[in-house]
Amino acid sequence: MKCMVYTYVFLNLFFKALSGELTCQIQDTFQLQGLYKKGDIMLGGIFEVSFKTKVPDLSFRAKPEEWTCESLDFSVFQWAQTMAFTIEEINRDQSLLPNITLGYRLYDNCMRLQVALRAATALVSDAGLNIAKNHCDGLPPVVAIVGDPLSTHSIAISRMLGLFRMPMVSFYATCSCLSNKQDHPSFFRTVPSDAFQVKAMVQIIKHYGWSWVGVVVSDDEYGQYALKNFNEEMKYIGCISFAETIPKSNIKLTVSQIVNRIKQSTSTVIVVFSSRADATSLVKEAVQQNVTGKQWIASEAWSTATALATVENFASFGGTIGIAIRKGVIPGLEKFLFKIQPDLLPDNNLGLRFWETMFGCTFQDSSRTKNASAVFQSGKACTGLENITETKTAYSDVSESRASYNVYKAVYALAHALHNLMHCERGKGPFENNTCADIKSVQPWQLLHYLKKVSFTNRLNETVAFDDNGDALAIYDIVNWQREVDGSVTTKTIGIFDAAKKSGKEIELKEENIFWNFHSGKVPDSVCSRSCPPGTRKANRKGEPACCFDCIPCADGEISDQVDSISCVSCPMEYWSNYERNKCVIREVEFLSYEDAMGITLTSTALFGACLSVGVLAVFIHHRNTPVVKANNSELSFLLLVSLTLCFLCSLCFIGKPSDLTCRLRHVMFGISFVLCISCILVKTIVVLMAFKATLPGNNMMKWFGVAQQRSTVFFCTFIQSLVCTVWLMTAPPVPAKIPTFQTAKLIFECNVGSLTGFSCLLGYIGLLASICFVLAFFARNLPDNFNEARFITFSMLIFCAVWITFIPAYISSPGKYTVAVEIFAILASSFGLLVAIFSPKCYIILFKPERNTKKAMMSRTLSD
Repeated sequence: MKCMVYTYVFLNLFFKALSGELTCQIQDTFQLQGLYKKGDIMLGGIFEVSFKTKVPDLSFRAKPEEWTCESLDFSVFQWAQTMAFTIEEINRDQSLLPNITLGYRLYDNCMRLQVALRAATALVSDAGLNIAKNHCDGLPPVVAIVGDPLSTHSIAISRMLGLFRMPMVSFYATCSCLSNKQDHPSFFRTVPSDAFQVKAMVQIIKHYGWSWVGVVVSDDEYGQYALKNFNEEMKYIGCISFAETIPKSNIKLTVSQIVNRIKQSTSTVIVVFSSRADATSLVKEAVQQNVTGKQWIASEAWSTATALATVENFASFGGTIGIAIRKGVIPGLEKFLFKIQPDLLPDNNLGLRFWETMFGCTFQDSSRTKNASAVFQSGKACTGLENITETKTAYSDVSESRASYNVYKAVYALAHALHNLMHCERGKGPFENNTCADIKSVQPWQLLHYLKKVSFTNRLNETVAFDDNGDALAIYDIVNWQREVDGSVTTKTIGIFDAAKKSGKEIELKEENIFWNFHSGKVPDSVCSRSCPPGTRKANRKGEPACCFDCIPCADGEISDQVDSISCVSCPMEYWSNYERNKCVIREVEFLSYEDAMGITLTSTALFGACLSVGVLAVFIHHRNTPVVKANNSELSFLLLVSLTLCFLCSLCFIGKPSDLTCRLRHVMFGISFVLCISCILVKTIVVLMAFKATLPGNNMMKWFGVAQQRSTVFFCTFIQSLVCTVWLMTAPPVPAKIPTFQTAKLIFECNVGSLTGFSCLLGYIGLLASICFVLAFFARNLPDNFNEARFITFSMLIFCAVWITFIPAYISSPGKYTVAVEIFAILASSFGLLVAIFSPKCYIILFKPERNTKKAMMSRTLSD
């Protein structure tokens, strides 16, 4: 059944075609505002002349009316006139497209996608012509379109035109997404991509050290793609404090909220990627809320908008830095603009509307200007004879020919592509079988082939070409909103961005020409946290962007010598951080010196102790035949005094700069002298015990522990310590070493014991002998007074043990050179304790009580006991 239906439809269409009944009929026509001039080859154009529209009723209870365009922009109408001027200039040039006349059909998109799509449809079909063609053959209505200036519109239109491979050359659509040739195969532009605009903005931000930036974008592809690229570029140099979007609906409420966010933000720099219409609503609200103290960075869509760069807005937006399309001076354009005359033909209704708006009048035939925005209540009629040369508006101002210059280049690019197509050599063409295209029946896809390869130098000596993505060479002017002498506001060029230059050198700024709208008149700061100086490190704040951080001073012994260092580096062992923590300096080497007050005190004390011991020895030698000296083996007393002298003197080895000799000598002298001292005391204690036992009937022990045995015992005990010292010195001797401390800027120069085992054995052996001696003396403390030396030995050993027990915690807790001082103090204290406790009573009797130093006195004391 379906097959029969399809066959019937096909046969019906076939016989109608044979009979000539099948014709191309227009479904509908659009009431658009435009400019028109006939030519052999037609070029289309879409411009945003009107920036307000009246939306029709879309209830569809009746056929919707056309969109009504309002508020004509004189500067944009200049862009449209520039296309007309360029085509006339090309037609006068006999070297370019000879014998071919270019024509144009231009439409106003009213800054609405709906109108822009109608305009594009009208250009690629006959929907814009109020005629019906009987046959679908011949040249298309246009072979290429110049425009649309808006990225969102261009995305939609280029996708439609791409289906037919019709070239579209935009002069203002900058969205980087349009560089995608898969989605937009027939799209070209004479304005750089936003990818380069973002790089230019980031270069400016980086140049001034702004790391905390707010961003406002429009809710379209232009704004959203720009925000995406900006985020990617900005993360290497700073952070975005906030990102707001200007919506297409509820604009007033949302824009008010955005402006409040801007006022509350701590970022000084605000970047705005938006269309001129969206920027207008933002600027108005910011001025109304009296926003000041902000540095605005404008995208090319509104950076040179004369409607925004006004005296009224200057308090809030003065000093705005903007990225602007490269300016070009077009010879003859101004003269052409003043030649405009109103044309009552419907195809040129945009010219009539411009005339009415310019002079505030109305043409009597109002049906011709149905969509005009200027229907003035005054009823003033236009004559068409008004003198336009007396007007001074943005229409005739060619000093800022930026978008106009891009239109100029776009039309010339199409003309050169047509010229190359026209001069194709037969048999060498680029198409199938090496054929060439016919200029009289050229198709858009054929022109597209030549447009990809077009390259020429225009009259301003600038090269015009497209890369593989259809993008133009990326060169921008950098502008600054400033006031003139007469009080008016102008956009002054202060620099240039050239993407072709070496990385890091793309931007050039004339710093002296920049106006900063701040009380200081200087470059503002825009940072969440100021840079951390050398000597500190960055510590990110929890839950905040990476640009918000605290500066933490480096710890002792650590430095950072760079700005914004993320960590501090430890100094080498022999170095320490200076006060600023930005440099490692050589540590001060600390040791107990003879020049120190403490060193002098300890040295004096040691020498005094040695002299006192020698003095006591001299007294004992002088009175060696007295009973007090002879009572307990005078030889041991002499040897004990010599060992005490050595104990006092060995402490001097601990003072002064350590060396290999002093390090070895100090521990050997300390160990041997103290063992010799304790050994003598031990033997004296044993002699006391033996002598008391020998007085008992039947006990003959003293003959087994005579002078020879006493000497042997002292020698044997000392020999063991000497053996320990010898093994220690041969295996791992003490050596001088610089010991770093982690709290001070000093190196402790001291003797490293080498073998901890050897040092422990040395001290342990002294402790063992002292313990034995103390125990034996304790047992002998109550012997008769004639043998009371045990009592003094007990007391001396008690002092000795107390000193060295308290020495251990004091030694561990003492820093630097005080460790050595504690050790010396322990040596001196224990030596003085032995000397005083054992010998002071005897010296007292010898020197002050000689009457008691007799055999009779000694015997009487014994009897009395």
